[in-house]
Amino acid sequence: MTTLVTGATGNTGRHVVAELVRRGEHVRALTRSPAAAAGTLPAAVELVAGTHTAPEGLDAAFDGVSRLHVTVTAGLAEAGPELVRRAVDAGVRRITVVWGGGVGPVERAVADSGVEWTRLEPQEFMSNTLSWVESIRSEGVVREPYDFPSAIVHEADIGAVAAVALLDDGHAGRAYNLTGPEPLTTGERVAILSGATGRDISFVRITHEQAVDRLVATGVSRADAEYVVGWYAASDAASRTVVDTVEQVTGRPARTFTQWTAEHAKRF
Repeated sequence: MTTLVTGATGNTGRHVVAELVRRGEHVRALTRSPAAAAGTLPAAVELVAGTHTAPEGLDAAFDGVSRLHVTVTAGLAEAGPELVRRAVDAGVRRITVVWGGGVGPVERAVADSGVEWTRLEPQEFMSNTLSWVESIRSEGVVREPYDFPSAIVHEADIGAVAAVALLDDGHAGRAYNLTGPEPLTTGERVAILSGATGRDISFVRITHEQAVDRLVATGVSRADAEYVVGWYAASDAASRTVVDTVEQVTGRPARTFTQWTAEHAKRF
């Protein structure tokens, strides 16, 4: 059988691909640039050009595919339901979807598709820490407005859960909240990262408005920037409450932030 993975070179998609390949599945990876992806994904992966936000051009990509993995990203709200419809019409019978932070049009389309589905609801990704790379390299400083705990999850654990849900029975119709093994504040994450890199890293508090302006300067709309920063300002209980879903689904404990920093320390 063949599994199509959208967003195959993204933070979670590449881990879904790796887990599926490790388990012997034939993987077709959807990517805007197959040439660039060839150097980042396993050699056994079949690369196809395309994007999940333009499903009208994916008929060939769906040919012979029985399983589909979708990561909800910006711009997919309108195209997502059409992507799901075309996938089901082409013969896809099992879908996993990494939500976009809520149950929106794509998530509802998957749940209403009439095929087996599993929704993955990860809390904050450990890979969000990579947004600190530039300021740590240049100044040894992390600037953030809030210091609340977050049960951050390793993106590889998201990929592992997705692979199990795609290949194994017993996960249809489930919504899996995914967290790491411990809630960590921003300051605690900075301290762990400092130990992993062997350098002094300071945590400096900035205002809510400064954090919004910083995102806007990168091209994010002010409304989206307010949403992102606002999530940190008023995080709910789920974002800081540890659950053992990763271990229950995969049979092994969730990876720690210390493990993540050891894997990425050289980037800082």
